[in-house]
Amino acid sequence: MTPVVLDSHTNGHDRLNGLKKLNQEDLDGFGTRAIHVGSDPDPSTGAVIPAISLSTTYKQESVGVHKGYEYSRSGNPNRNALERVLASIESGGALALAFASGSATTATVLQSLGPNAHIISVNDVYGGTFRYMTRVAKENQGLETTFVDLENAGEDEVTHAIRDNTKLIWIESPTNPTLRLIDIPRIVSIAHSHPSHPLVLVDNTFLSPYYSSPLLLGADIVVHSLTKYVNGHSDVVMGAVILPAHHTALHQRLAFLQNAIGAVPSAYDSWLVQRGVKTLHLRMREHGRNALTVARVLARSPHVEEVIYPGLKSHPRNALARSSLSPHAARFVDKFLESEDTERDGSFPYGGMISFRIRGGLEEAQRFLASTRLFTLAESLGGVESLAELPALMTHGSIPPEERSKLGIGENLIRLSVGIEEVDDLVWDIEQALHTAVVGEAPVNGVNDA
Repeated sequence: MTPVVLDSHTNGHDRLNGLKKLNQEDLDGFGTRAIHVGSDPDPSTGAVIPAISLSTTYKQESVGVHKGYEYSRSGNPNRNALERVLASIESGGALALAFASGSATTATVLQSLGPNAHIISVNDVYGGTFRYMTRVAKENQGLETTFVDLENAGEDEVTHAIRDNTKLIWIESPTNPTLRLIDIPRIVSIAHSHPSHPLVLVDNTFLSPYYSSPLLLGADIVVHSLTKYVNGHSDVVMGAVILPAHHTALHQRLAFLQNAIGAVPSAYDSWLVQRGVKTLHLRMREHGRNALTVARVLARSPHVEEVIYPGLKSHPRNALARSSLSPHAARFVDKFLESEDTERDGSFPYGGMISFRIRGGLEEAQRFLASTRLFTLAESLGGVESLAELPALMTHGSIPPEERSKLGIGENLIRLSVGIEEVDDLVWDIEQALHTAVVGEAPVNGVNDA
């Protein structure tokens, strides 16, 4: 009898994905899988990097007899290779589908629920997701959404929000842009013990598969805007959904919709994202180290009211951030705390996203954004370059003002996507922009008081 062992990347959560026979690929580390899965050398040429297959159609030897491809909307070698590596690096995953954008991914998942369904969403959800839930899905398929503060809601509140027709609980953790953290296993336990048994979905865009593995925490579905960290170079718009092996029926339904709707990425974009994946582990470590340094600088500045970065020891959910790290990120953080962290305060890298409240209001926030040199004023996040934006007037402008106020998305809240430039240069840029924004003039000889 062939022995079976646990997948080394499930961190012992065999109840989620069952036992399976492993090959060496399953035992490889995150970075090794990111580089090699889906990138086998071309058998005809020996090319180490897969070629881009631009063909829209494929020869059939006879009707229905082909080499796995018929029409590029239904399947393409580059997209299939990307989906294979995505399923591998999202630990606990086995099945993946790529879409033309993160929004197309959201739309397809919600359409798969059918008409007149009910879902629960974290109240601090991305503005584009909020818009699709409340305008498109509500109007076109009768979808009802109950927005709940899943970070602070008690078990009874979450349970009472679940209805007979509740099919999905939508989580972002950290949320965008206030970086609230949700205890994913707690929500999973509530959902899966309820008679309605709604699926639990986690948007893992902010942390990427490197820092977080929601499927290992019990989630049923993970979605990504691949536009962000996974691609990492601000040159592709794309999304993906990843599922564990036991959700084959759901995968088949989503694959049917992927093909029927046709919101699929191009072969070239798929090739670009697969290239980006190969350095994801290296980039995420540097994003995290740089973000932690910038967060500490912001926390010390007299021009800042509040810094929101869960990796800071002072953050109220720091312990949850630490305990929810993926197995590979936990190993990186352990080594960081042992040898790399010069301040030795227990803070650790936790992705590249920071939000902070500048002292003052809209005028100071806009002056800060106009004063940075390396932090480019732009929407989006997750690229190698640093970006800064004002959520209230940009990414979350579609959320009604009263709702933004309740969520703490004020006009002085600034969101940073910390890139992988030299960290000393980023610190200088932040300090001089803060001084200019709050004091009202640029520092004369460097930075005077930030």
